[in-house]
Amino acid sequence: QVQLVESGGGLVQAGDSLRLSCAASGLTFNLRNMGWFRQAPGKEREFVAAVKWSADMTDYGQSVKGRFTISRDNANDTVFLQMTSLKPEDTAVYYCAAAGSTWGSVLVYDYAYTDWGQGTQVTVSR
Repeated sequence: QVQLVESGGGLVQAGDSLRLSCAASGLTFNLRNMGWFRQAPGKEREFVAAVKWSADMTDYGQSVKGRFTISRDNANDTVFLQMTSLKPEDTAVYYCAAAGSTWGSVLVYDYAYTDWGQGTQVTVSR
């Protein structure tokens, strides 16, 4: 079965950087668009970033644009989220997710994704 395993979360200070990884198995990774979402306590799940299966297109949520970078390594079935200039409002559980191979604006919605990881906690202190 499909497994998505996130790692790299932790407690950092405002202004710090952090890199999340998501190791995928049980799927044809290089044919799947991949995304990151996050959910803070009491809030709805929020789109963070997505990367096309071919790695040549990306999309970002407005709140992270210019600070976060999504990338992927198709040789190792892994997707990354490089986070810089972290803010306390970035505190959330971050989820990796896999969608189909069609790239489009629908990828900002969680219903476009069929497989999800268990999440990794990111906490940014002031």
